[in-house]
Amino acid sequence: MKKLAVATNNKGKIKEIEAILEGLGIELVSLSAIHGAKLPPETETTFQGNALLKARAIASTSGIASLADDSGLEVDALKGAPGVYSARYAGENATDEANNQKLLGALKNVPKEKRSARFVCSIALVLPGGEEFTFEGTMEGTIAFEEKGANGFGYDPLFIPAGMDKTSAELSYEEKNRISHRGKALEKFKSFISSSRNPLK
Repeated sequence: MKKLAVATNNKGKIKEIEAILEGLGIELVSLSAIHGAKLPPETETTFQGNALLKARAIASTSGIASLADDSGLEVDALKGAPGVYSARYAGENATDEANNQKLLGALKNVPKEKRSARFVCSIALVLPGGEEFTFEGTMEGTIAFEEKGANGFGYDPLFIPAGMDKTSAELSYEEKNRISHRGKALEKFKSFISSSRNPLK
């Protein structure tokens, strides 16, 4: 079984990745299992740039192929914010609740028809030899006026996927994985490593 280091401490992300990559004969190795593993500061201005930063660092430390993602929420009424700062929108080490409350406050006077937004995900695969691959996914939707749902994490309780009348946090994990930004990016990754181009062979 091939090992793949996952450059995140976010248990929600690891759960989503495990579900989508199930059956591929890949053993996911968490950051906590890699001696000396440390995520670098997210200093890039794009999701792809930050994903590559993290994957490069963990591939270098672990000596095995590494997968990293950077994802976030872009709100049109806020000119694309919080964007790459989604996880720390309300400050360094901000909780999901604090970020959600700040977002609701920023959109307090914005009407329903102008609350369009999207989740964006960039996934990077970096091999110990230096080869790099990236995969992108997006999910369009709108921002709700209050939090609903107990599934998911991050901004899920506020995000209503396009064509739906409930938030991402009200969807089952299976439903969310079929339409989510991370799910779409991971499906592209899955197709890649299931093909003859698979660099993990």
